[in-house]
Amino acid sequence: MFLWVFLAIQVLFLIWVITGAASGSGTPEGCQGLTGDELDTCNAASDVGTTIGVGLMIALWAAVDVILGFSYVVYRLASRRT
Repeated sequence: MFLWVFLAIQVLFLIWVITGAASGSGTPEGCQGLTGDELDTCNAASDVGTTIGVGLMIALWAAVDVILGFSYVVYRLASRRT
């Protein structure tokens, strides 16, 4: 049972990271009408924001995996002693 819950959470995080990374593609709405260096700067800022967002998603994913791992170990140890 735990394995399926764990795998479902992994799939949800994977989908979230993929859609988050894909949302940063193309020219952002705020950059419409800009040209030259201003457009380059706006696109670069959008890319940095996307990178930070995806990085935070991955950090949250890792934290949830650690919490799930510890809770599984505690559950297994508690069920062995009864």
